[in-house]
Amino acid sequence: MTDQVTADRESATTATGTAFEDLPSRSVIKHAVAASALGNATEWYDYGVYAVTATYIGTHFFPGEHAALLTLATLAVSFVVRPLGGFFWGPLGDRVGRKRVLSLTILLMAGATFCIGLLPTTDTIGVGAPLLLILLRLIQGFSTGGEYGGAATFMAEYAPDKRRGLYGSFLEFGTLGGMALGTGVVLILQGVLSAGAMDSWGWRLPFFLAGPLGLIGMYLRTRLDETPVFQDLDDAGESQDSAGHGLIDLVRDYWRQILVMAGMVIALNVANYTLLTYMPTYLEHQIGMGSSQSLIVILVGELVMMAVIPFSGYLSDFVGRKKLWWVSTIGLVVFAYPMFRLMGQGFGAAMLAFAILGLLYIPQLSTISATFPAMFPAHVRFTGFAVTYNVFTAIFGGTAAAVNEGIVSSTGFLEFPAVYMMAACLIGAICLAFLKETAGTSLHGTEVPESVPGDFGGDAVREETRALEACGR
Repeated sequence: MTDQVTADRESATTATGTAFEDLPSRSVIKHAVAASALGNATEWYDYGVYAVTATYIGTHFFPGEHAALLTLATLAVSFVVRPLGGFFWGPLGDRVGRKRVLSLTILLMAGATFCIGLLPTTDTIGVGAPLLLILLRLIQGFSTGGEYGGAATFMAEYAPDKRRGLYGSFLEFGTLGGMALGTGVVLILQGVLSAGAMDSWGWRLPFFLAGPLGLIGMYLRTRLDETPVFQDLDDAGESQDSAGHGLIDLVRDYWRQILVMAGMVIALNVANYTLLTYMPTYLEHQIGMGSSQSLIVILVGELVMMAVIPFSGYLSDFVGRKKLWWVSTIGLVVFAYPMFRLMGQGFGAAMLAFAILGLLYIPQLSTISATFPAMFPAHVRFTGFAVTYNVFTAIFGGTAAAVNEGIVSSTGFLEFPAVYMMAACLIGAICLAFLKETAGTSLHGTEVPESVPGDFGGDAVREETRALEACGR
């Protein structure tokens, strides 16, 4: 038995590239997963609440014929500063560590969301009301520029190499959980409050919930140590602070990774913001569905996606990330148009169509935090992820709802969102062909990670599991 334990420890050291005794315990990993996922849930709770209260926000801040479009455009404004957040928080996270940055971003993000519930309306202070709303969206966008890339990097660097897909999927579980919570809270309020009360003050209540969510997330994050990958990097004097790497060096040395990730982010975010942010407005304004019915469609779809997402992440540890992305991008190209046609056939058809599109999107969503951080070496990982992700999310993700609403409203072409998703997924598929598989490989060191035969699959996962269990991990 002793020989087997020794062999398992040696195999774990070989597989991870790190002394096994230095790996975090299972309880610490779970704590890191919870801290990352809750912060991501807080971020997406904001987007979810804003999306499903867009009608109320439009009434109070942008009264007039173009209320819906201006409300969605204000959502897009927050994405303008996301790249600035990425440029600021990314290099900072590579210099001082992931943990410190994430403790700040979650406070800014939750605080901005909380304050939206306190804003006076246009009837009270005139043009100052939408200006204050835009200011808070800008603060939220700036903090999000560091939050998502940092949380994904944090989780990826804590997770065991062979199970990074499984653990990483819980970050996106938090994404859907935050969206579903926002949708559910508004749906409950609409059920217990009168229409007049909801329109007058009830719409404010969901925004206040972001406060305690943010405080809990910050508490969990401050109780964690820095990630093992960053600790090793810093101990070796290879953090960005000492190595001197900057944005110019990032573009010069890793432009291939940036271009590949850019195309994948386009596919990911056009699908994401079309399905999870624009859909309530689309179903209500363009399909003519009732407000509560449209929220039920979204909520049921999000709950189905939440149930599936850990299994998809787990599967990626066995078959690799690229195969799941191929299934998703091709599936959305094939099924997006007929599913949008189906949505117009009634409540049940809309629920089925949204669920199918959501399930086809899951293979992308479930593997973001395992795929994207692994595209860059440790010393530029936070910067590479945050800058690339946020620049292209700002261009294609933040504008998706407004672009869809503007074109559908002006042309009457109800299936345009499907065509937009299909085009984005074709771009993603082209870039996906150049992606290096990184499932199972170590994220330590200053070289670009890449899988080799045996890094992932059933045997690799079982080998790491035996080693973890043998050493009480």
